Amino acid sequence: MQLFKSLQELRAWRDQQQGRIALVPTMGNLHEGHLKLVDLAKQHADLVIVSIFVNPLQFGANEDLDNYPRTLDADCQALAERGAHGVFAPQVSDVYPRGLAVQTFIEVPQLSEILCGASRPGHFRGVATIVAKLFNMVQPQVAIFGEKDFQQLQVIRLMTQDLSLPVEVIGMPTERAEDGLALSSRNGYLSTSERQQAPLIYQTLQALAAAIAEQRVDQEVALATARHQLESNGFRVDYLELRRQADLQAATADDKELVVLVAAFLGRTRLIDNLQFAR
Repeated sequence: MQLFKSLQELRAWRDQQQGRIALVPTMGNLHEGHLKLVDLAKQHADLVIVSIFVNPLQFGANEDLDNYPRTLDADCQALAERGAHGVFAPQVSDVYPRGLAVQTFIEVPQLSEILCGASRPGHFRGVATIVAKLFNMVQPQVAIFGEKDFQQLQVIRLMTQDLSLPVEVIGMPTERAEDGLALSSRNGYLSTSERQQAPLIYQTLQALAAAIAEQRVDQEVALATARHQLESNGFRVDYLELRRQADLQAATADDKELVVLVAAFLGRTRLIDNLQFAR
């Protein structure tokens, strides 16, 4: 496995390749969920490149950019053992040579302004911009993303479609711990007691989705009950919403393919999760 720390190194290698290339974009501090993305990428391409870049453009004021864990050596070892062919780990100055203040950016309107976008203004602008840049840098035929960040996945799909980028975007179901908690690098911020409490998020989503799918109660009542369940157990709910899967707009009675999405703080850690279902 090769490690590319500059765009020049990556492009020199890329110019020599002829097979189908898959990109797995990450911010590092890899866990089993990331490694499963590599497994899936290997099924869709001859060569797999994993990018590791903590993107400052998608962090807002008072977020955890400076404290975000950076574990490049351990990440590279895990990726080599998993069969990745290359790691692209550029410096901020290589990605944004003119600086963040004057960087050209990409924004996906409407979809970027709801849910996590409402709570983190500018976040999805940063996501869309870095993913578009990585697509141009690596020039993959396919890119793999986890469905835990469901809104992010939909933003990237729409951006790719709108800009006519020649990349197939594939989502992979959320990888979970045995107790149901969605794997995330930010789980490492949880205290021991918080980690024991955190699986309640997924349990609550399961009960909520079942109640709505089976139409046992009014969906607004079901949402209020689920929110109360979380808040009465120590979570501070940012949002808990029922949306249609295709565009994350408010679900109507006629919509069949649905998703419930949640963002909630447990202590200082912001956790997100979702559950897709049909009714």
